[in-house]
This record gives sequence, C-alpha cells and structure tokens, in this order.
Amino acid sequence: MARPVGDPAFEDLTARARIRDAAIRLFAERGVDGTTVRDIAAQAGVSPGLLRHHFGSKEALRESCDAYALDRLMKIKEEFVLDGKVANAGFLPSAHPAMLLLYKYITRSLLDGSAGTAALFDDMVALAEQWVGKHAPEVTDDYRAYAAVLVGMQSGLLAMHDHVSRALGVDVLTTEGYLRMAGAMADLYSHPLLDPEFVAKARRAMEPLRAPNPPTAAGTEPAAEGA
Repeated sequence: MARPVGDPAFEDLTARARIRDAAIRLFAERGVDGTTVRDIAAQAGVSPGLLRHHFGSKEALRESCDAYALDRLMKIKEEFVLDGKVANAGFLPSAHPAMLLLYKYITRSLLDGSAGTAALFDDMVALAEQWVGKHAPEVTDDYRAYAAVLVGMQSGLLAMHDHVSRALGVDVLTTEGYLRMAGAMADLYSHPLLDPEFVAKARRAMEPLRAPNPPTAAGTEPAAEGA
C-alpha cells in the first residue's frame, strides 16, 4: 500500500532521494571537491543537518551516488538489451536524459583522482565481468581481462570526452554527440576488426611469452640476472 505524502516515513524516503539526485547533478557539474554539503542541501531543498542524518558525510553520500549511478545504468542497459525494449521507439528517448546525467557524473568521478575513483572503476569491472559471464560466456575464456579492457575502453571515451568531442565536432555529453559516439561503438562491437585466422596466429605467437623465461626478440634466452 502506498504511503500518503504526509506520512513521515514517506517524506524521509523522498528527502533521501532528493539529496542523492541533487548531489549527482552537482558532482557531475563541479566535481566532488567543488561541491559543498551546503550546496547539495540547498539544491535538494533540505537542511545540511538532514543531509548528514541520511548520509553522515559528503564522502558517504558520494559512495551512495556511485552505487546508484552504476545500478541505474545497468538496469537501463538490461531493459534495452535483454528485455526487448530496443524495439520500443519510446524507451530510449525517455531514458536518455537520465543516462546522459549519469554518464556525466561517472566521467567527473573517474577524473577526480580520489580513492573513490578506484573503487568506482573496480565496481564497474566487477559488474561487467558478471554480465559477460552470465549473458555472453562464449566471447572469452578470461572474463576478468575482458571486463577490465571493456570498461577501460568505454570509460576512456568518457574521460577523454573533450578530445573525442573535438574530433567529432560535437560534445559527446550532449544528446547529438552521445548518439554519434554510441553509433560508432555499435559499429565496433558488431563488426570484428580482425580475421579469426589472424587472431589464432597472434595467440599462438603470444604463448611463448607466458613462459617463466621467455625468449628475446633475437630468439635467444635472456641473460641471467647479475650476468
């Protein structure tokens, strides 16, 4: 049964969501260091004390925003890819504003150089690894490496959005720019760039490098340490 708006528990939940959403918008625009607790509280229409009641600190709020952003983006992607909403003409336009905001937020987070950045990247890799193992297990025999490279490539596009935007002539964190970038990504993912025979030869060529003492470029064993 839905709670009435006057119910304190209902107000408590909506206040928490307003604080989180305000923080995501401000962190996306200014970064964590450029945003104060007072800024977030004012944007959310609550007192700084209520923000601390819900989250304790700005860093704890940032961690909550990270978790929400990843969860929301993953759900949107799963709806689009797995639930068949790719065929629903209205789904992507309705979800796109939220996706752009969350991508902007993640971009700023990845660029801020804090310990939270490392945790966010690791969480993204873990989610990608789980997704690949569950939905595309045939693409690789090393899910962790595949996920790490995939996330690195995608987050690299976001982290270098100024350069990518300049090359495309449009900001990739706008609807027009994002759609152009997403189209190019779809082309890359759907059309292999390397011939399977070439890949097999390259893998065989890399096998000697896995040995404890791999051969040098000249085909001879490397000198022992201290020689």
